[in-house]
Amino acid sequence: MDEPKYNEGIIRAKEQQARQHISSDDKGTDRLPPGQKETKIFPILDLGVRPSKERYAQWTLEIRGSVEKPVTLALGEVKKLAGEHITADFHCVTRWSRFDLHWTGIPFKKITELVQPKPSAKFVVFRSFDQYSTNVPLVELEKEKVIVAFGLENEEIPPEHGGPIRMIIPHLYGWKSAKFLTTIEFREQDQPGFWELRGYSNTARPWLEDRYS
Repeated sequence: MDEPKYNEGIIRAKEQQARQHISSDDKGTDRLPPGQKETKIFPILDLGVRPSKERYAQWTLEIRGSVEKPVTLALGEVKKLAGEHITADFHCVTRWSRFDLHWTGIPFKKITELVQPKPSAKFVVFRSFDQYSTNVPLVELEKEKVIVAFGLENEEIPPEHGGPIRMIIPHLYGWKSAKFLTTIEFREQDQPGFWELRGYSNTARPWLEDRYS
């Protein structure tokens, strides 16, 4: 596809917000990370490039890289892999947190069973329709409630919230949960993604206010 025309205003605003909130005097709670405020809505944040609903019928998810069994799946095939339901909180680097979102998807452990990563695979890079990317150590993806999601609140995920497929990694800041997911790439070496190259933390741990490098 052609190079997407990102909304540069959105990018600059998120960069500024992350820099402003490297740390906070607000220590948070057991559930709400420091520096975060709970919201009852689900704010919409992306780079200003979204697929249309019509694209869902042609969607594929490619799983490749340092694996024994690379595969490309149509959206229907993705949904047939599993339908686990989770309830998880979502923490955005721009300081809002939404509690108790209900997602349906595939546990990431099932993805690893499907493609069988090689012993040398230590990292995963997620790539998206809008050419966004983000990187996560494989060990973080083996934790509880990490899923490749295709459902939100018992409906398909709308484009504004990252549909038709997105990652959900509840224990990391939301930019690690790539929207509009098209590729999962297992790698031997780490590769910083879109926001990581722009100064965001590589590890993105909300309870450490791990926002900006």
